[in-house]
Amino acid sequence: MSQSTATATATALASPRRIAALALPALVVLAAEPLYVLVDTAVVGHLGRVPLAALAVGGTVLTLTAWLGTVLAYGITGRAARRFGAGDRAAALAEGVQASWLAFGVGVLVAVGMQVGGDALARTLAGGGGEVADTAGQWLRIAALGAPGLLLAAAGNGWLRGIQDTRRPLLFVLGPNLLSALLCPLLVYPAGLGVTGSAVANAIAQTVSGALFVGALLRERVGVRPRPALIRQQLVLSRDLLIRGLAFQASFLSATAVAARFGAAAVGAHQIALQLWFFTALLLDALAIAAQALIGATLGAGDAAGARALARRFALLGGVCGVAFAVLIAAGAGVVPSLFSSDPEVRGQAMVAWPWFVAMQPFAGVVFALDGVLIGAGDIRYLRNLTVVAAVGGFLPAIWLSHAFDLGLGGIWAGLTLLVVIRLVGVLLRLRSGRWAVVGAVR
Repeated sequence: MSQSTATATATALASPRRIAALALPALVVLAAEPLYVLVDTAVVGHLGRVPLAALAVGGTVLTLTAWLGTVLAYGITGRAARRFGAGDRAAALAEGVQASWLAFGVGVLVAVGMQVGGDALARTLAGGGGEVADTAGQWLRIAALGAPGLLLAAAGNGWLRGIQDTRRPLLFVLGPNLLSALLCPLLVYPAGLGVTGSAVANAIAQTVSGALFVGALLRERVGVRPRPALIRQQLVLSRDLLIRGLAFQASFLSATAVAARFGAAAVGAHQIALQLWFFTALLLDALAIAAQALIGATLGAGDAAGARALARRFALLGGVCGVAFAVLIAAGAGVVPSLFSSDPEVRGQAMVAWPWFVAMQPFAGVVFALDGVLIGAGDIRYLRNLTVVAAVGGFLPAIWLSHAFDLGLGGIWAGLTLLVVIRLVGVLLRLRSGRWAVVGAVR
């Protein structure tokens, strides 16, 4: 295919209408969970600094589970999109069935594991025993009961995005999270459950959402028996995404652990800033999901030149979106932290992280868009290696040095910015090389 033809193909596929049709429903789906967490943080934050710190500790563990679900969803999106692009919808649906079995099994293990070891994990993250650790452990044991539903929903998002259906995920995620957002303040305050009420609302939302995605598979009238051989293939091809996800989670868990050692106000402020960062990151990730679906389908159809032109278009769009988020976040510096806590020490600590939070957004916009390109292309091994280097060689040393030299939240958030910059350099080099653009139904 000539360069001009590839550019024309990219222009058609990456038209504003086409991207919006994929990205906007995905945006709502991605925003639903972190938006609920922000509501949860605001509700619990007004109970005091100890409940907020407990939510920061316990919520970080549930965020780990959510990230594992994201890893599963991204792997399935790429595989299903390639098969869909090659004209084999039945094979794309089969990927969804086996991914759902895998998700359910992992979710049950998480739920059981947190009943057994949740208290010990909370004490470790909180830096020892005490009221914060005890409250976090109680919250975690209850919220973890929703883990099977959380992971089933992640698998469902993956295969539905792969076949470029973003309408049903919108309904199956938004509805339960709206229900939970209504339940959370009612259970925390009028029902008198306190921070435990937020955990109950969380588990309800995840379970209902997972059940809706299972129902969608059953309505497709496809075979639902487990196929161990296909599950093994998914595990083999997803292992690099899993390692990549674990590198991220080791970073975020370490950041929370270090913040906890700076005191309740610091870890509470870190919870506010980190959840806002997750929120903006997932908003940017809506563009990445559109890239996954379009790049996977384009390569599945055998069009490498068109995929490369699409990738350049997505990189530009990611940068524009990142700049827009930076402007909005900077404008909200004096207002947003007060929405989540009335404690002046917590608000003051949040402002220490804020300049770094703003500065990383333009870089993050490009990184997330190109992550979507490479995941859709199945170039996961490269992303794995890049993320491990960025985490182990950049972020983790930075935050533990922050602890050693008592640099506070500024040191932690400087480390997060370094993580994003290292990844930016790596994905731009990979994009320029063109070695990621391998055609075929399965890479």
